[in-house]
Amino acid sequence: MRTYVEFAVKKFQNRMAYRLEFFMGIINTIITIIVYLCIYRALYGGAKEIDGITFQMVATNFVISLGLSDAFTFNEMFLQDKIHDGTITNEFLKPVNFVFRMLSENIGEGVFKMVFNFIPALLFTLLYASLCPPQSLLNLFVMVFSMMLGYLILWLISFIIQTWSFWLFSVWGIMTIKNVFVNILSGTLLPLWFMPAVIRKIISFTPFGSIYFTPVRIYLGELKGADILYGMAVQLIWIVILAVIANIFWKQGVRKLVVQGG
Repeated sequence: MRTYVEFAVKKFQNRMAYRLEFFMGIINTIITIIVYLCIYRALYGGAKEIDGITFQMVATNFVISLGLSDAFTFNEMFLQDKIHDGTITNEFLKPVNFVFRMLSENIGEGVFKMVFNFIPALLFTLLYASLCPPQSLLNLFVMVFSMMLGYLILWLISFIIQTWSFWLFSVWGIMTIKNVFVNILSGTLLPLWFMPAVIRKIISFTPFGSIYFTPVRIYLGELKGADILYGMAVQLIWIVILAVIANIFWKQGVRKLVVQGG
């Protein structure tokens, strides 16, 4: 376990070396937040709320979702590049689990983005717009745990598609389609409150709503008591399902790679 923590720490430290990228990341996040808040403010047209959803709730949902989506971004071509240049075989010779190493490094990069990109941008946003405070300190802590579960869901979805590199020359197009689905169905661009009831029902049967929207609803206090437990149980169930699928694709892909190499 300590070895994988070291991988995460090393990735965190490596990202700190690129100072220009660090500052540009903050500026990019701030600009994105301001632009979208201006769009949402124009859509509200001075109204205090629409269908019981206040502009403050929408702004909070967008800022948190954007921050999480930025922190949850990682190199989704990593496995494909390893396969194409043949260095994947060298990875199997190392005394560490390649998949856990990938996850550890991605977590280290995500923590960096959260601390040095999102938090500074959030502090600036608080000067520009009023956001909803957490329902309670307990909600904030539970939201952090739910956020980590959401991260695992998104990472597993990405990893499953990355394993298709064993059979496909490029998974870039599929990753692009996946990102579109995530942005739309997770509530990042358009809060799921405004989705038609039928669409929300369909989304509830997918893992996408559990990535960002569940943590946001916990933060805002929309989910309470048993509803919080149910929402997080759904996240855990999706993690188990996706982990099983990812394990199947990974083992089949590695077996195919070994056969080709032999």
